[in-house]
Amino acid sequence: MINKGGVKVHLRQSNLKKLTQRELDVLIIGGGINGAVSAAALSRKGAKVGLVDAGDFAGKTSSNSSNLAWGGIKYLENHEYLLVNKLCKSRNHLMRSYPSTVQEIRFLTTLQQGFRFPAWFVFIGTLVYWFMGRLFTKAPTFLTSKQIKVSEPAINIANAQGGFEYSDAYLHDNDARFVFNFLRTAMDNNAYVANYVSATNCVRQGSSWLVEAKDNITGKTFTIRSKAIINACGPYVDELNHKVQQTTQHQHVFSKGIHLIVNKLTKVDKVLAFFASDGRLFFVIPMGQKTCIGTTDEKVDEPDCTVTSADREFILSNVNALLDLDTPLTAEDIISERCGVRPLAVKDSSGNPDWVALSRKHAIDTNTDDKYLSIFGGKLTDCLNVGEEICEIIENLGIALPHRSSIWYGESDNKVKAEFEHRADLMDLDTLTPAYSSEKLSTRLWRRYDMHALQILDEIQRDPSQAEQLLENAEYIRAELHYAAKREMITKLEDFLRRRSKIEMVLRKQDIVNTKGIIEACEILFAEQADAKLKEYCDSQE
Repeated sequence: MINKGGVKVHLRQSNLKKLTQRELDVLIIGGGINGAVSAAALSRKGAKVGLVDAGDFAGKTSSNSSNLAWGGIKYLENHEYLLVNKLCKSRNHLMRSYPSTVQEIRFLTTLQQGFRFPAWFVFIGTLVYWFMGRLFTKAPTFLTSKQIKVSEPAINIANAQGGFEYSDAYLHDNDARFVFNFLRTAMDNNAYVANYVSATNCVRQGSSWLVEAKDNITGKTFTIRSKAIINACGPYVDELNHKVQQTTQHQHVFSKGIHLIVNKLTKVDKVLAFFASDGRLFFVIPMGQKTCIGTTDEKVDEPDCTVTSADREFILSNVNALLDLDTPLTAEDIISERCGVRPLAVKDSSGNPDWVALSRKHAIDTNTDDKYLSIFGGKLTDCLNVGEEICEIIENLGIALPHRSSIWYGESDNKVKAEFEHRADLMDLDTLTPAYSSEKLSTRLWRRYDMHALQILDEIQRDPSQAEQLLENAEYIRAELHYAAKREMITKLEDFLRRRSKIEMVLRKQDIVNTKGIIEACEILFAEQADAKLKEYCDSQE
């Protein structure tokens, strides 16, 4: 972006300025999945929207999921049939709306001898699940232990009673990338969005909220004026409510989940599902040439948590017992780790609820007089419903949505995609796909950037070197880095490596620092600040 004086103004700087220039209809605090869909929905329907996050977008819970969009088959055991029905509808809706991004994947489930239910009984549950999912996916199939071994030789069937396959969905890219694309949609619809901005205080004054905000990069403070506030702080919702003296029906309890990323363990690109030694679900999830294993499910009292040696031992011991590996996995095989809490909504956290039985269903509490909303719980599968519910509540508070019937989600229509594919064919784009890439370049660019992929084609057409792989062992071309620098609010190097991409999940951090192309990547992303940003990243890894 260039201002009238000819000086380059970065997207974040521009949005920070705009946040103070006029009263907003809605200020959203928190840039995880709940905040992102709220911003995308409200801005598309015509509201004047701002969004700030104290860190980077999707920096906590929304970047530490299992990368799955599933209908909640495990909730059948607790007889939460209405919830499963709703989640299955939501999953199908996501798959229809984002066919390039949210795709069907098979789950190969193995049940051990002595499991609390016989395999045939659990298989009947998968048939019920399939019917509740409107037969939208492939049908489940029952498997004997021998058939499981043929399908995936890595599975240890020594103590298996049998199993089955069924379908759910997964995110082709990482969860944080999916979240950011909603924020990109919001910005396309004139929402003012900024990362690394804390809301330090919120005061109701007349018919408006005055929000004191701090730029956590420069330390500068400023005030944002808004008619309504949406608290979408994920696991920190209660903390903000306490600070601004808002009383709510719901609160959060927390369950910690971690995943370990290792080199690929399996032959098939299916999710291997087991029940761990403590009886809870345990996944071995394909991630290209890597495998994601986990998760834990441990009650914690605070939203900030870390991976412990006990966490690693739990996951490693279970995967070594459940898979028939040539060499048992050890901590030395871990490439990267993911750790976050699942915020679970409860109406009374003081009563020591059965947190293992709690589902991820969301709740929205509204203070009508103050025009203040708090979003509790939720999961990625249900995100489109959250966006729609938020719009309905905001409109009921008297804030006009001029384009209330507008569709705010989904990939661009077939006409736009056809234009992209036609131009890609004319350029012979796929002949430029790096030899070791896992998919065609045109497929990858459309999935990641949708209609904005046309801008990347423009860059490649002007300069074919823009199609060259920039970072060794990472599937990103030079043009993608230029696009990210302009359009994706990369404030720190980790923003790109961990959340706009999944590079930091599939490469060891030391290998990233030493990889060919990292210096040029920093120069593209940060210009004259390249050395400082790389040093900042290196220092943060120590």
